[in-house]
Amino acid sequence: MSHFKYLLLFFTFFIFNLEAQNYNPIVTEITPVSDEYFGAEIIDNYRWLENTNSDKTKEWLEQQKEISKRYLRKASTKTNSFFNISKYVMTDYKYYTKKGNYYFNMYYTSYTSQASLYYKTDIKSDYTELINPKRISKEDKINFQSYTVSKNSKYLALKYGRNGTDWSEIKVITLKDEKILDDHIKGVKFSNIAWLNDGFFYATYEQSDKFGESINNKVYYHKLGTEQHEDTLIFARKKEPRTTFNFLTTSDERFFIIEEVNESTGKNSIFYIDYLSDKKVLKPLYYKVDFNINIIDNIDDKLIATTYKNSNNGMLIKLDPKQPSKWETIAPDYSSAIILKVIPFSDRIVTVYQSDQKPILVIFDYNGNVLFKLDFPEGTSIGGFSGNKTDKELLFYLQSYTVPKVVYEFNIETFEKKLVKKTGVTYKYKDIVYKRVEYYSKDSIKVPMLLVYREDIELDGTNPTILKAYGGFGAVSSPSFNPGIVHFVRKGGVFAFANIRGGGDKGVKWAKDGKGDKKQNSFDDFIAAAEYLIENKYTKSDKLAITGGSNGGLVVAVAAIQRPNLFKVVVPVVAPTDMLRFEKFTVGRFHIDEYGTAKDSLSFNRLKKYSPYHNIKKDINYPAMLVITSENDDRVPPFHSYKFVAKLQSQSSQLNPILLKVEKNAGHNGASNYRSNMKEMGDLYGFILNYIDP
Repeated sequence: MSHFKYLLLFFTFFIFNLEAQNYNPIVTEITPVSDEYFGAEIIDNYRWLENTNSDKTKEWLEQQKEISKRYLRKASTKTNSFFNISKYVMTDYKYYTKKGNYYFNMYYTSYTSQASLYYKTDIKSDYTELINPKRISKEDKINFQSYTVSKNSKYLALKYGRNGTDWSEIKVITLKDEKILDDHIKGVKFSNIAWLNDGFFYATYEQSDKFGESINNKVYYHKLGTEQHEDTLIFARKKEPRTTFNFLTTSDERFFIIEEVNESTGKNSIFYIDYLSDKKVLKPLYYKVDFNINIIDNIDDKLIATTYKNSNNGMLIKLDPKQPSKWETIAPDYSSAIILKVIPFSDRIVTVYQSDQKPILVIFDYNGNVLFKLDFPEGTSIGGFSGNKTDKELLFYLQSYTVPKVVYEFNIETFEKKLVKKTGVTYKYKDIVYKRVEYYSKDSIKVPMLLVYREDIELDGTNPTILKAYGGFGAVSSPSFNPGIVHFVRKGGVFAFANIRGGGDKGVKWAKDGKGDKKQNSFDDFIAAAEYLIENKYTKSDKLAITGGSNGGLVVAVAAIQRPNLFKVVVPVVAPTDMLRFEKFTVGRFHIDEYGTAKDSLSFNRLKKYSPYHNIKKDINYPAMLVITSENDDRVPPFHSYKFVAKLQSQSSQLNPILLKVEKNAGHNGASNYRSNMKEMGDLYGFILNYIDP
């Protein structure tokens, strides 16, 4: 019998058994590679899957694809997930972003296309397509990442990526006649665009191959009408290739600010140029300090910034570049509210805080007087603030997990708030309850959690439940509309989001207590959230699913390995799972401060203790898992997921299905167009519901 016929028979047998709800996994080839860390030998049996270009890896991925595709299609159809999610995402509201003299919005022109950028000259006129991704490439999937308008509103600099990668390119478009100029910048990564006169600043990295380490961050200035090789190098550290830079120009283009971050020393430096000074050269504002100052803009000769120096929740300050150590406090560190966003205007500052899972809008003058304050409902978030510094009216939106954007016009002088257009949805939303609870973690620390469910369901301990978290990098988690959650809750499920340590939801200390040598606190908090939901009769283990993305994917993978009997279904998305090798690829080294490093003996032992890939045990049947990744994810390379799946599937004790789903032509943010996004969501919720709500 030929090898080809054998594979066909194998797949036919496997599919038949899937329909019978039996599990017959792929047994992946073992090719041991030995590494030694501080006298400890670590065997990596699936290192060969890190070679994503090899024919053997590609063949393995095709086998995984065939199995998961049939399984997920059946689950999504059975639970009606794709259909309902596609229906619930159909919302009607009016929103736009103002930049310079124009209003912008992104629209999909078809279910399978990438979003195009549209613009108009005033609110009442109709939108015109400025640029379609097909104008850049008809072969690649072009994703528009950001765009910035020049101060004179003549030009728009568009940053875009190909096929999901973090690597970006920049093109320039004239806003008067929609002409794409010859200017073309490549090699851009994790960079904003900061205009100055007839050009802009941008940043590049060097990288050896697709998943090689990103090093030698450099900041350049590009003058319109010139070639990239002619651009002026503004800042680099040749002797410290792992230093990174952030930069901006103020709204009046008076100041250029650049922040230098040294991950290895934990020190930051800030330099600036004052273009009104006689000597237009970079001067130090702060040099090798151990605190952060986030410069936002200026008001005349003073800089507006936020800082966490001697502050847990952040404070808003005003400083003179000539005397940076003597700043003035505009808004102090509030004990129960975290500062999230600052939008400076000519004579006042609009700020957004978060307190107890709800946003607060506060307006200050530049002397620190509170002019206005507005609280929003629990479980919501506000954002999308757009407008020029001299405007009196701006737009913002309010949203939640189950309510899409509700857009308001807001006058910052009269404080009048007007609904732009009533938001239309295809489902009942008023019968959905949002409830904030607190529970105790392993070390008796109180952790907040938000619960979402239909008010008419009976909380009897048998409810299908999804628990989610992020818990990393000090990121503050705020609700955003998710039609998948609508689908799950409408079917009688409970959705829970735990604000575990490692995130910034309760300030700097909360973040520090879940990073580095305290990372296990994040996992303990998450496990304690599951135990709370069970003990308080929301659900039981057989009805409990967990999911999370990126660092949240690590959290749920660790929880599943450490407490496998606590969960029924696990869906890690773009998760780092080999914590002994994460720092060797792409931008992994940026995360050493969050996780630690295998180059240090104490840190190595901590990483080894919780690394999901290294803690899979031979005698355990782990929960059913759908492991989701993207083939071009150069933030968390996909082979983290490949190796994790291979090891789980190869355990003789593993009876529950372990499936791998790989998004094609996609990166860390997953699916890129309307249909693929709905498909990914349908697969995720279909897989979960198939097990916890059969």
